[in-house]
Amino acid sequence: TGHELGHKKEAFDRWMAKLVLAVVGYGHFFIEHNKGHHRDVATPDDPATSRMGENIYSFATREIPGAFKRAWELEEVRLERSGKSVWSLDNEILQLLIITVALYSALLSFFGPIMLIFHPIQMAFGWWQLTSANYIEHYGLLREKLPNGKYEHQKPYHSWNSNHIMSNLILFHLQRHSDH
Repeated sequence: TGHELGHKKEAFDRWMAKLVLAVVGYGHFFIEHNKGHHRDVATPDDPATSRMGENIYSFATREIPGAFKRAWELEEVRLERSGKSVWSLDNEILQLLIITVALYSALLSFFGPIMLIFHPIQMAFGWWQLTSANYIEHYGLLREKLPNGKYEHQKPYHSWNSNHIMSNLILFHLQRHSDH
């Protein structure tokens, strides 16, 4: 849901995407996916594109830290352009991290130590769902590098799609990945 809401135009929907992703401590996905993955999809520069022959576990160990690193770099560039520090509250990654910490602290104080077990499990589940989707959506697909050093424009065949009604209903339109 956070993934799909992040593609909407309305500010409310985009903030809801950030909140949904902050619930699982993966707020940086909003930045990395929309500003990095969409630009570099199906290229070796994209940590969220799985390579031909790469198993999902190898992909996860490359994609999860790679996505955070790239999101941080993208935020750093954005903030530098406006003369702000990456450590300021203008950093969207830090904003979402604060939401995650506040939410988890509130749940911990309300429900007690059991949350120390629940939080990591639900975070891991959320991260695994996003990583699994990324793994499947672009597995083994690669855009051609042009003579000028740039990659060909993205085409629908740079994403795996499924036109089945049930996957549409269950995955909030994620099955038509190339449409976004």
